Amino acid sequence: MHPTPYADLNAVLAELVDGLQAILGDTFVGAYLQGSFAVGDFDEHSDVDFIVVVENELSEAQVAALQDMHPRVYALPSPWAQHLEGSYFPRDVLRDCSRVGEPLWYLDHGSTVLERSDHCNMALVRWVVREQGVVLAGPSPATLVDPILVAVLRGEILERIDHWGNHILAHPEQYDNRFYQTYLVLNFARMLHDLRQGRPGSKRAGAEWAKANLDASWAGLIDRTWAGRPDPATSVRTPADPADYASTLAFIRLIMSESRRFAAATGLD
Repeated sequence: MHPTPYADLNAVLAELVDGLQAILGDTFVGAYLQGSFAVGDFDEHSDVDFIVVVENELSEAQVAALQDMHPRVYALPSPWAQHLEGSYFPRDVLRDCSRVGEPLWYLDHGSTVLERSDHCNMALVRWVVREQGVVLAGPSPATLVDPILVAVLRGEILERIDHWGNHILAHPEQYDNRFYQTYLVLNFARMLHDLRQGRPGSKRAGAEWAKANLDASWAGLIDRTWAGRPDPATSVRTPADPADYASTLAFIRLIMSESRRFAAATGLD
């Protein structure tokens, strides 16, 4: 299996898929990479975003077996094993975009424990899986996901910018560390890029688009946040630079304003 250019990551993914197939048996449909390894611009600091498709909702016994498996994968002798993040989709939930937001069994980045979350249950994830998903095992993902309309994607992105932005601005202390300062700038830049383009793109594409299309005064902040991506385990415990964090909150306000302006101009509001 050679789904990525990194041999040690491919070995981790092979171990993951072998474990999934042993536990899930005939209920296993497929496993796919989404996120940066699907849309491009990945590097050695990228998260490894995956989805697993199963015939039906996981049974209690299957969840228990997966809870035992994920710590073993996490302990593999490769840093990539600690960067896995993904969700388990019943086949009918993945196919039907109207079921966005339903909680799924989810493995957070850096975690060894599955929990219930709607983190991956988005139209955007479905689009990436269908159009650019990397097959680890199973059929073509285009056979598992119905087409996603551009208007649906844009509506979801617009809602996320507004809802998440308002939450951050109301509770800035929750995000005041180096990891989130970096994460917020790159993700809000990407969301505005994706909203304008009508399709998902990478963090790198969003950052370069923002530098080219927003006021040049934001370029320094964007470059510093890109350089701050390595070592999230340390950065999440380190306070953000006060000036950069203040600029990050201002950047979020700008992205919210620009997204509303685009929505008004295109009839999305």
